[in-house]
Amino acid sequence: MREIQFREALREALNEEMRRDENVFLMGEEVAEYNGAYKVSQGMLDEFGPKRIIDTPIAELGFAGIGVGAAMNGLRPIIEFMTFNFSLVAIDQIINGAAKIMSMSGGQYAAPMVFRGPTGNAGQLSSQHSQNFENWFANCPGLKVVIPSDPYDAKGLLKSSIRDNDPVIFMESEVMYGDKGPVPESEYLIPLGIANIKQTGTDITIVSFGKMMKVAMEAANELKKEGISAEVIDLRTVRPIDYKAIVDSVKKTNRLIVVEEAWPLASISSEIAYHVQSNAFDYLDAPVKRITNRDLPLPYAPTLIKEILPSVERTVAAAKAVLYKK
Repeated sequence: MREIQFREALREALNEEMRRDENVFLMGEEVAEYNGAYKVSQGMLDEFGPKRIIDTPIAELGFAGIGVGAAMNGLRPIIEFMTFNFSLVAIDQIINGAAKIMSMSGGQYAAPMVFRGPTGNAGQLSSQHSQNFENWFANCPGLKVVIPSDPYDAKGLLKSSIRDNDPVIFMESEVMYGDKGPVPESEYLIPLGIANIKQTGTDITIVSFGKMMKVAMEAANELKKEGISAEVIDLRTVRPIDYKAIVDSVKKTNRLIVVEEAWPLASISSEIAYHVQSNAFDYLDAPVKRITNRDLPLPYAPTLIKEILPSVERTVAAAKAVLYKK
């Protein structure tokens, strides 16, 4: 099977869905003439033209609102934020517009659209450009929140998101756009809300999503060297969450740690820990542990960034703690 970059997998999904459905269009900052800030939309202006690949001013509130209105009138917009840090400017349109219009209209209007772009830390970008808001969006009924971890999932999940009749928050990682992985040339879809068991194991369950899957998988490999068998679950979506996959795994391994690049309070890992203790308490042989960002704005200095973000070392230490190993 061929290997392509994460950005190429996204581009293929966009191209295929735009060829399939003339109501799909892409709008955002630098998506057209500049071929995308991260070159996801490279060449798309030439094929689809300026009416379907639309450059916008730096005005997220404005073009997100235009997208909501277009979706309510039968189109399927894909709104690209240069970073989800900028989505806060448009959060009223997302939360009070796209997410609620189906309910508020009694089913007369829907907002089938995708808000997509990079999220999280990407190096020395400091505190205002290194944040994770998946738990903010996942908190809102009416939205779906998707976070792929590799090129294969990026393509299949994005195609499903574009076809979904609900508004979808599709969060990527700036540092993963160049990652390569196997992607079929034939068409495929990945359903939303179904987790992927990346590795089976018997001693401990590690749950993660997005680029933190790299930390989870590397930690699992380190644990294997010490004879510890870890089951690793990639959530793929954090609304809906595949609770069953997590609970079924915990009933087998009896221990759980969750790796997440976000602040600890009211995070996705908090929700998972609550759900597991509610539905698999009798199976737990140790408390659930979470490996998250430290509870601080991300600094600029590389040494401090390393201390704040989840790491393989912190994940391995947490695994050993719940296994009562030194």
